[in-house]
Amino acid sequence: MNGHELVSSPARQPKSAATDANHFVLTFENNRFASELFGQFDQNLKLLEERLNIQARARGNSVSISGDVTATNQARRALDYLYERLQKGGSVDTSDVEGAIRMAAAADDQLQLPTMERKARLSVAQISTRKKTIAARTPTQDAYMRALERSELVFGVGPAGTGKTYLAVAHAAQLLERGAVDRIILSRPAVEAGERLGFLPGDMKEKVDPYLRPLYDALYDMIPGDKVERAITAGVIEIAPLAFMRGRTLANAAVILDEAQNTTSMQMKMFLTRLGENARMIVTGDPSQVDLPRGVKSGLVEALHVLKGVEGISVVRFKDVDVVRHPLVGRIVQAYDAQYAVHEESEVTDR
Repeated sequence: MNGHELVSSPARQPKSAATDANHFVLTFENNRFASELFGQFDQNLKLLEERLNIQARARGNSVSISGDVTATNQARRALDYLYERLQKGGSVDTSDVEGAIRMAAAADDQLQLPTMERKARLSVAQISTRKKTIAARTPTQDAYMRALERSELVFGVGPAGTGKTYLAVAHAAQLLERGAVDRIILSRPAVEAGERLGFLPGDMKEKVDPYLRPLYDALYDMIPGDKVERAITAGVIEIAPLAFMRGRTLANAAVILDEAQNTTSMQMKMFLTRLGENARMIVTGDPSQVDLPRGVKSGLVEALHVLKGVEGISVVRFKDVDVVRHPLVGRIVQAYDAQYAVHEESEVTDR
């Protein structure tokens, strides 16, 4: 354990019917890392207190933790994981603390997760590029990142803010740096394609760039900007609307289709059948946000139904609890889902 436990014994307080009390002190060897771990004005410890309903009091490079046994052990795992992250040259911010808490809590909600080692230490899936290392912040993100490693075709579906596209682009960048693929191809359907697209000013690149901007943003976060520009110029990174995929075989490439809920059935079939030798394909989208004309079936919704159980395909479904943006985003998603009762299964039945 990175934080050396000085005291670990049940507090001598009356026990409730449902919980036991626990108290211990963790001491971390490196004072600078301990300070970063606790956060400015101990903000990270305050977040632990709020989320886990415990007490965490810092003194120097030690922290005293007390509360419910389950919650305090979750705090221990989270702090130990974050301290190890700092030792490896990483950083810790509020979102990292939130993620560590979620992952630690998941170990108790599910008796055994592939993300947990037997010694109760967090082992979180990561994606690393030269510019950035990303660690899973929810159990579903962890499952998604592991699916990206093992499967040739992965569907990541669920609400906005869960990291589906961001992690897909990060994985593609990692594969390119490893030399596992020769190129990255990023695509999105332009819902307003056709006549309306033709009236936009500029050449074809300028016409479609607004639809593809989120993919650019994620790419620049993973790879230095000058390298991205050179790779795009050399054709190593290609960003194109879905219509440009027709008639091609995509081999030795990491291929991502984003906003896939806005594909038609024929477009989705066309895209999936582009898969070539030594290629990885990732399809992301939110079936609850289909922008197609009324009466047009979503290719993503249909594909999830038709391809269910097909060997070699992984489907990872994100929920509102997996939203890793501002906490309010998760509550907004919950409110809309409650209002409209949006479920992929019912959509397939209705159609």
